Amino acid sequence: MDGPSFGQCRICHSEGAHRNIKKVYYSNGVKEIYYDMFVACFNLQLLQSADTMLICLLCVQQLRDAITFRSQVVDSEQKLAQGVAEAGTMFIEAAIEQVKSYDVKVEIDSGNLKQESDFEGEEVESCCSMATQVCGTEMIQGEAALLARFPKGSARLPTRRSLYSICKTFVSHLDSLRGKKIPSHKVLESMKNSKSTKLANKRIYMTEKLAHVNNICTLLENSNVTPFKSKNRSGYPCYYCWKVCENLQALKEHQHEEQNKTNIKRIMNKYTVDGLVMYVDVTNLKCTICNKDMPSLTVLKEHLSKEHKKEWSNVEDRVLPFKLSEENNFECQVCKFTFETFGSIERHMNQHYRNYVCEECGAGFVNKLRLKVHIKTLHVAGSFPCISCKKMFTTQQKYRTHVDTVHKMLKKNKCPKCPERFAEYFKRQKHMVEVHGLAPLKYKCNVCEKTYNRRYHLSCHMKRCHLEEKEIQCQFCSYMCYTKGELTAHLVKHNSERAFECSVCKKSYARKKTLTEHMRIHNNDRRFACTVCGLAFVQNCSLKGHIKTHHPEYVV
Repeated sequence: MDGPSFGQCRICHSEGAHRNIKKVYYSNGVKEIYYDMFVACFNLQLLQSADTMLICLLCVQQLRDAITFRSQVVDSEQKLAQGVAEAGTMFIEAAIEQVKSYDVKVEIDSGNLKQESDFEGEEVESCCSMATQVCGTEMIQGEAALLARFPKGSARLPTRRSLYSICKTFVSHLDSLRGKKIPSHKVLESMKNSKSTKLANKRIYMTEKLAHVNNICTLLENSNVTPFKSKNRSGYPCYYCWKVCENLQALKEHQHEEQNKTNIKRIMNKYTVDGLVMYVDVTNLKCTICNKDMPSLTVLKEHLSKEHKKEWSNVEDRVLPFKLSEENNFECQVCKFTFETFGSIERHMNQHYRNYVCEECGAGFVNKLRLKVHIKTLHVAGSFPCISCKKMFTTQQKYRTHVDTVHKMLKKNKCPKCPERFAEYFKRQKHMVEVHGLAPLKYKCNVCEKTYNRRYHLSCHMKRCHLEEKEIQCQFCSYMCYTKGELTAHLVKHNSERAFECSVCKKSYARKKTLTEHMRIHNNDRRFACTVCGLAFVQNCSLKGHIKTHHPEYVV
């Protein structure tokens, strides 16, 4: 759904911010396309023009009133037609009873109506005229009881002649059935087909939010999943009442006692469709209908749909599965990666549930609200100056981080065992290892024996060393590298500038690292020693040459 556009209303020609006639809008959960409403109400085809396809809210309201009035007229006519049809049926039954006395055989066998007549030509017309005369001048059986239900003089059974003006279609249908045998089961089939056709033509509208609510309620009512809010340092907040429970078992007992599942629709109506998302614990997942174990949330949904005929709306998934444990080992239920904090796995889940994608950087998010926050903090154009130190930052997020850590000295990460606080999570972890003896976090490479204390460093190692992902290319040659820092170091080769000069021998170098290695010569820093003969060298390349020349048997 697009926002309003400035222009001229197609109907009243007023200027302003109006809606598009051909776009889709929603009013109280009902889908509206104003062009289709014009056609349905007035049978009017509007001229196609890209400049004047707008409509103001005043004209929209008038169009809704016209549609409502048309619906009332249609309903009234349908009720009138139904009443006439019922009266016509009674007329036919009365006429049949009367015609029996004129040698017309009517046989009713097991609900099947069969009419046999020996009349031909003028005899049939004579029979019909006699039935008409009876209905028009005399009271037939059942007519008095029917007329007594209405005020005196206000109702009278119709004749065949009057039916042509009251309901011409009904009489035409009767004429088409003259001389035919219609079993009762054919009538029942016709009625069923008519009902199914009406239901098929009836449009059922469901808002996006209601679709999400129905999917989530179906899942909660037929499984043992435990919904919770985003985990914080205090524990697990209940999704229904925000009560913070110390551990997962306490959360399950609390939700079982409160029995809040009955109020889930009322609770979820408080959330907007943009921010609607639910975290659930899927430990020991089961279907509560048949008590069958389920390996994952996806299998459970398929099971409820196929085995128990539960309906699911075709909308993006907003339910994120987690397996919580007392050891705080957070494992992703999709890719089986483990994370050291709940915040890190929470951000990681956006990679699997890419319901909304940022057009700037391609990052995916589970709901629209997270995408909006991402765009506002990282892609909003403009510069953000620091008032204290006059530094300029390209994004608002970098500016806030700078102010919090440098000027406000905020230390949000508190040690759980002592009053010490830290600005970064990993500094707190280092403190826990060095001071309180906590086991350090180690991430081991599956290919080689290297270990790292951060998952990000392990990921970089895998991409650089084993996967050999080199996507950054030098603009001057065919050299490709993994990071921008490596590219910057390489670009020195294409630059003739030698900014780093030796203070002893006045030699100059393009890189500071090369100058540092050169200074070892003047300092006689022989840190590379031969393990065979003990001879030391200033540079590693000199040691390698020595081994190849004097100790070739040790060359790998």
